[in-house]
Amino acid sequence: MSDSPVREQPCPVPEAQRPLSLYRELAQSWFFSWPCRGATALGRSLLLSWLVVLPISLLVASGSVPLRHDLPRLVAAAAVAALVVPLLLLVRQWLGWTTVLQRLQAERVEYEESGWYDGQVWEKPLAWREQDWLVASHQVRPILGRLQRALALAAALLLGGASLCQAL
Repeated sequence: MSDSPVREQPCPVPEAQRPLSLYRELAQSWFFSWPCRGATALGRSLLLSWLVVLPISLLVASGSVPLRHDLPRLVAAAAVAALVVPLLLLVRQWLGWTTVLQRLQAERVEYEESGWYDGQVWEKPLAWREQDWLVASHQVRPILGRLQRALALAAALLLGGASLCQAL
């Protein structure tokens, strides 16, 4: 009788395509780490992106003859137009983190390698599923919650600003 532990079947999924690796990669990346650091860090990054785009949108809005002679409407229109960039950044982050959440919660991992076995599916062992579920529940879901609140705020600001521009 052997004293060696039962050997698990080796994981055929390449390291870069494993859900936990994808989570770590996103959490360490410059862009996708914004919501990981908390709501204030996310807000600061989005505000900075809005401030960077604001002069460009002011320049574009100043090309309008009616707005050029009405400074409050020009600034309001440029500020609302500049909100589109943070909104698009939030959508991109939402899509990335949602994909990671789905892969972490899945019982099977779809993966690709070059060769005849492209498009394979591998069923996660129970230990992997539990670990992935914990990461999804306690790490990724709070990130998606922050992104959802930020998306709602950005959309409300965009709609409110558009209404203000109509009222002026």
